[in-house]
Amino acid sequence: MKLRSYMLVGFFLSLLLSIVPFSGNFTNAATPTAAAPVSAVSFTQGVQKTVLDNGLTVLTKEVHTAPVVSVQVWYKVGSRNEVKGQNGISHQLEHLMFKGTTDRPVQFGRLFSALGSQFNAFTSYDETAYFGTVQRDKLEALLTLEADRMENSLVGSEQLTSEKRVVISELQGYENSPGFRLNRAVMRDAFPSRAYGLPVGGTKADVEKFTVEQVRNYYQTYYSPENATLVITGDFATEPVLKVVKETYGKLPKRPKTVVAKNSAQVTAPTSVAKKAAIVLKQPGSAALLQAVYPLTDINHPDVPAIDVMDAILTGGRSSRLYQALVESGLASSVSGGAAELIEPGWYEINATAAPGKELGKIAQVLQESLAKLQQQPVTTEELNRAKTQLQASYILGNQDITSQATQLGYNQTVAGDYRFIEKYLAAIAKVTPAQVQEVAKTYLNPAKQTIGFFEPTQPDGKPGTSSAGSGRTVENFSPGKPVDPAELAKYLPPATSATDSGKQPLPEEFTLNNGLRVLLLSDRTLPTINLSGQLDAGTEFDGNQKAGLANLTANNLMNGTQTKNALDLAKTLEDRGADLSFSASREGVNVSAQGLSANLPILIQTLADVLENATFPAEQLELSRQRALTSLKVQLDDPRGLGRQLFQQAIYPENHPFHSFPTAESLKSITRDDLLAFYQTHYRPDSTTIALVGDFEPVKVKALLNQQFGKWQATGKPPVLKIASVPLRQTLTRLNKLIPGKAEAVTYIGYNGISRKDPRFYAALVLNQILGGDTLSSRLGTEVRDRQGLTYGIYSAFAAGINPGPFLIQMQTAPGDTQKAIASTLALLKQLREQGVTEGEFNSAKRSITNSYPVDLANPSDVSSIILDNAVLGLSRSEIRDFPRRIQAVTMAEMQQAIEDLIKPENLVIVTAGPGDTVPKIGS
Repeated sequence: MKLRSYMLVGFFLSLLLSIVPFSGNFTNAATPTAAAPVSAVSFTQGVQKTVLDNGLTVLTKEVHTAPVVSVQVWYKVGSRNEVKGQNGISHQLEHLMFKGTTDRPVQFGRLFSALGSQFNAFTSYDETAYFGTVQRDKLEALLTLEADRMENSLVGSEQLTSEKRVVISELQGYENSPGFRLNRAVMRDAFPSRAYGLPVGGTKADVEKFTVEQVRNYYQTYYSPENATLVITGDFATEPVLKVVKETYGKLPKRPKTVVAKNSAQVTAPTSVAKKAAIVLKQPGSAALLQAVYPLTDINHPDVPAIDVMDAILTGGRSSRLYQALVESGLASSVSGGAAELIEPGWYEINATAAPGKELGKIAQVLQESLAKLQQQPVTTEELNRAKTQLQASYILGNQDITSQATQLGYNQTVAGDYRFIEKYLAAIAKVTPAQVQEVAKTYLNPAKQTIGFFEPTQPDGKPGTSSAGSGRTVENFSPGKPVDPAELAKYLPPATSATDSGKQPLPEEFTLNNGLRVLLLSDRTLPTINLSGQLDAGTEFDGNQKAGLANLTANNLMNGTQTKNALDLAKTLEDRGADLSFSASREGVNVSAQGLSANLPILIQTLADVLENATFPAEQLELSRQRALTSLKVQLDDPRGLGRQLFQQAIYPENHPFHSFPTAESLKSITRDDLLAFYQTHYRPDSTTIALVGDFEPVKVKALLNQQFGKWQATGKPPVLKIASVPLRQTLTRLNKLIPGKAEAVTYIGYNGISRKDPRFYAALVLNQILGGDTLSSRLGTEVRDRQGLTYGIYSAFAAGINPGPFLIQMQTAPGDTQKAIASTLALLKQLREQGVTEGEFNSAKRSITNSYPVDLANPSDVSSIILDNAVLGLSRSEIRDFPRRIQAVTMAEMQQAIEDLIKPENLVIVTAGPGDTVPKIGS
């Protein structure tokens, strides 16, 4: 029941909400060997359902763990409701819902940002949903705005023209992905006469033809109270809030019922008995891909729980059958699966990426053999319990914050027709038998009903095409409009009810073990979960160019075996309990991430200590991980985002700088097991390790546990330290262009070296960035380049400020023909900012937006553990988690103007574009 990422299209802003209300990623799940860990957690306890006279369903759930609330509106309309020639109209309308209303003719993203809301929206097959999470005093304002756009959204020619261009930019961005193209071909073949077979985002051909009348009629048909569910979760009192809901939403009229013609073929699964030939796409790309799709039943069918248990057995983590058969055998570099159980009959899909030099036909053969075995023999009790545990625990871990809880309720009410679906579903999961798993495998994994597709890259060496350098000139002279006046915006902003006290955030306890390992603990007993974040000073900055990729390979091999457990034993130790532990190398450290139920904290800590102290780096596992790294490298070099960021960094930082180093095929192939062991022994030290733990535990017991598990881990001498030289800015504007064959959308990076986190200008820089490009819909860049001109689906700016200065960067995606105009517009905005500064209104509004949004971050225990860890690693005070809003508010206009003078340098920019050709002007053109 996992929601595939391609099913969701919509606004992906600076904050990307996690919209995975189903079983989640099984490698991130958690629970014990017994199969009923959720008995202590009720997902729907305290939920009150109210249906207004106009048909609006309202779900309220008080959760008083943090002073924030989430408001979500779910409309029961998605791509399955679209008729021929209007593919993508649901998604187009979703975009237009941000363009303003008759009473508030302004970009709604600016209103949400002014409230400090962390907001988003998405369109899927069965639903379109709008999300906002704010401090509790902004609840009434958020309700007012959502009610306004349910009835009064502006759907006019001006709005449609600009937003069509944005949607097409988004669709072309998807076209860059070989996986998207393969999925589109497979789904069209699997469901030729059903809307589910068409891409949710639509097609460029259909989007270009949408008329105002079509979109307005669609809005009038589906965006009405009786077709919507309003979900409110968080820190509020139900009765007063329901009174507000009735006052704001109750006055919205029911719309006349419109009967939408449906082709009867749309609700029946294919009945062909002859096995179909494979779809083969031979196109420019990197890695070889396989996708197999099988028709399923709908979400309310009694087979659904057994189908999801089957999926967990097949693809749920490293111990799963397909991972063992395909990845551990070296045939594939990755495998995943998921069931799309929807209002109408959905599908089960399996995706695999081939390892270098491996044939897709062989992968398909082994896949079929694995599925046949599942059909012929009952699964073991061990597999069954593990799968149930993973599924059940993933719901607990995936619902730790109120936004996720609201999403769970909204999805179940809209798609399953009952917000209590999850309780019945999990109860049924616990009762699934081996015979039921075998039966659904026989029923649904029928080779005669399979649709399988292969993506065979025509550019398998992963080398991008030609590059060219521009003169630094721009073709167009562009004059940006005046910045949006927050005072003008304030006219349309509903008032907040009262101030929220954000000074009550508890501070973590900090201590250091005798061996130098630093620990931060924050006990939170509200949920039976544990969130661990950690960092070791063993990042890629220690690689060097000759061995680029060494830090990553070391981190990726930690879980491949210790002195007492092999890779499968380690995987089962965690997956049997639904817990997760992972390592990944970044520039300035190796990141440790762990989640689980609190009952399994001892196992998590024991496993973490074991791999940090006793990893053995088996040679055969190193070779498998090397092949996966080579595949990832090919994918990165074929992705305009990945290749563009690499070229951008390498244009800023000289060859001898740690931030210049990126893996190559040659460097990855040169790394030996001895290199890994030496790196591990040198850099994996207790005195270079910091751990932050947030969740349900007793600090005294945790201290004893940590001393017991890590007490023998010792280091000799002093830890390695890098002295990183400062990097001067380029003296002239530099323009680079890299062609990648087969791409539809270009990605551009603009910037130069910036500041570190402890730079005294950091807080002023954050406020400055919020104004410039911190939010795709409300910033100067977003307002001008995206909203007014429609040149990009997404544009944002950021200061990548770490222990060392990282880049200041602006990123955008554009159609090739729009790239130069978007760059020219961006440069003009930077010059305007440098020459004219910011207004007092913008300055105060940006500070409010940042400080109002911050409590939402603190409402998610997983985010809190990351914030605590980052503050510690960056050398900040324990109280920074509480003091941050005050430091933002303390920034003065004089400090802001100084930050602009110091940090905005239009004449020193590095501009890198990767993607299709024709993005750089010819001199004199």
